[in-house]
Amino acid sequence: MKYRGRSDEFFEIIELDKSNQSIINEPVEGQLSVIWFTDDDNILTIDLKEHKFGKNVILCLTSFNKVSAKQISSAKFFRFNVPFYCILTHDSDVGCKGILFYGSSNVPILYPGADDLKILDNLTKTFYLEMESKDELQMEMLQMLLKRMLILCTRIYKTQDNFNELSMDQQDIVREFNFLVEQHFKTKHSVAEYASLLNKSPKTISNLFGKLHDKTPLQMIQQRIMLEVRRLLTYTSQPISEIAYEVGFNDLQSFSRFFKKHEGMAPSEYRLK
Repeated sequence: MKYRGRSDEFFEIIELDKSNQSIINEPVEGQLSVIWFTDDDNILTIDLKEHKFGKNVILCLTSFNKVSAKQISSAKFFRFNVPFYCILTHDSDVGCKGILFYGSSNVPILYPGADDLKILDNLTKTFYLEMESKDELQMEMLQMLLKRMLILCTRIYKTQDNFNELSMDQQDIVREFNFLVEQHFKTKHSVAEYASLLNKSPKTISNLFGKLHDKTPLQMIQQRIMLEVRRLLTYTSQPISEIAYEVGFNDLQSFSRFFKKHEGMAPSEYRLK
């Protein structure tokens, strides 16, 4: 079921299974999506890594993610574009920038509880009912329902990733750091550069990440660079020297050392494997 507005806004819900799973392999430009697996035995390759997903696992993806469906038993696929609902403009409403979307080299994987699933199921039923409406309030109603779903997903993520151990101000700093890395990882490679953008000290940023998980801010930056490099090596024929320059390295030797440190092989070897 699909809603399309007068200015190319769109929102869509697709029931996925083996017969139509290839739909997610070719995202619409600017698309954001939420996948709710409703059965076991689902296998996706996301950004060159294979993942297996069981029933009631939820994923949040952007059009930048390279996704290939190897097997989908059953899933509900919600997708929308920025003109329909811009999470950056509405960040004060949903607070998912930098955690669900636009801010991590790792795909957010959500594990809702029983109460969360009841809410999600009711929201989905209401979505379907509203998709049948054809009046002037349809888009506003769909946006309201989407907002509720994104808030729910954000709450689930924060609970499972220890975000709730931070104050709201501290959460906002981490989210903004993640978002800034997504925006500037090709040109800014140090924690100090992002700390400066946030008007915080590098130590403050490091301490906040230390409360969340075992990844340091520097590791987050470097993982995002490596994700982009792997994509470029795999999906393009760009010379390695051009790839190095694109992600902010002025000479090939330093880039090769960086890549080998993280991947255990030279960029040329990785491209051939």
